[in-house]
Amino acid sequence: MNKETTKDVPDRNDFHSGVAVKLQNLTKEFVDKKGKVTVAVNNFNVTIPAGKLVGLLGPSGCGKSTTLYLISGLYKPNAGAIFFGDEDVTNTPPEKRGIGLVFQNYALYPHMTVRQNIMFPLENVRVPKKEAMVRAQKMAELVHIGDLMDRKPNQLSGGQQQRVAIARALVKEPRVLLLDEPLSNLDARLRLQTREEIRRIQKETGITTIFVTHDQEEAMSISDEIIVMNEGLKQQIGHPQDVYEDPVNMFVAKFLGNPPINIVPGKLKAGKCLLDNGALIDSGINQPDQDVFIGLRPEYLKLSDNGKIEATVDMVEHIGRDTMLICFLNGMDVKIRAIIPSEYRLVPGEQVKFECAKLFVFNKSTGERYK
Repeated sequence: MNKETTKDVPDRNDFHSGVAVKLQNLTKEFVDKKGKVTVAVNNFNVTIPAGKLVGLLGPSGCGKSTTLYLISGLYKPNAGAIFFGDEDVTNTPPEKRGIGLVFQNYALYPHMTVRQNIMFPLENVRVPKKEAMVRAQKMAELVHIGDLMDRKPNQLSGGQQQRVAIARALVKEPRVLLLDEPLSNLDARLRLQTREEIRRIQKETGITTIFVTHDQEEAMSISDEIIVMNEGLKQQIGHPQDVYEDPVNMFVAKFLGNPPINIVPGKLKAGKCLLDNGALIDSGINQPDQDVFIGLRPEYLKLSDNGKIEATVDMVEHIGRDTMLICFLNGMDVKIRAIIPSEYRLVPGEQVKFECAKLFVFNKSTGERYK
């Protein structure tokens, strides 16, 4: 990382106070050439808190980028409203909303220097050149590229280009910063470094920041809150760890977690929870007798001589300080994963027993989680 002088680094007073973003019954439809209608965002209701970093998370095609472009004003909704604080900006053009937008491909001008790229938005609003240069330098210092101002984009690394794009978005001192898949073009090491930088910049400026990603680790590591989406619908919103540990449905439980959650068929019977092989694992769900899906996160499974979940080891994967077991449940054609301490030395074919520290029970038809 470049070590820059900090004498001109902006503080929170250079930016607008964080503004809440409220999306009210927001709907966006697209119609193809054959007249087929696709509902990309469906009656979406959410309030993004002022001054927070919020991740829009979900699989490809879930509507997260469309939501971002609705907030920016690049798309117009078919229905619903968008508020920045108390101001209805639904019909306000993008350039008057007070937003900074960073695209996935950065969209830098290759013939311009870093300084010119950062200054460009200020030229459009006729900021005097001397003031624009000072503000551009401040933003460059903020993102740690203050010594690269005379370079062209093709002389920069991917991470440096990303920082130029962020500086250009911030130089207008926007009310809301929007990032569309900001790290997807970076390698693993740069992604880790750059996501930490995004978090630092957001905390230093206090600007309300919304970023789109399909990478759960990325979203959970730096977000104050995450919004999980699927098929244009909000599935759940909350602090990342709260959403992970208390999912509202099977989609959220399956989407969050690496390695992914184990989903095993089972039954609720007389207030007891059983796997389909008859293993009793819980009795805390008060629902009528029915077939269900049972969710077991790999880290919730603990080896125990008294465990009720019996399995046969199929594969052993060493992942640093931990070991991942891939096992077949005895009496069922179902594989599960378990994370165990590395001191265990198990081999394929070995019989093991697990107890489960925590589990989730889902309605088999709707995926709703029973509590």
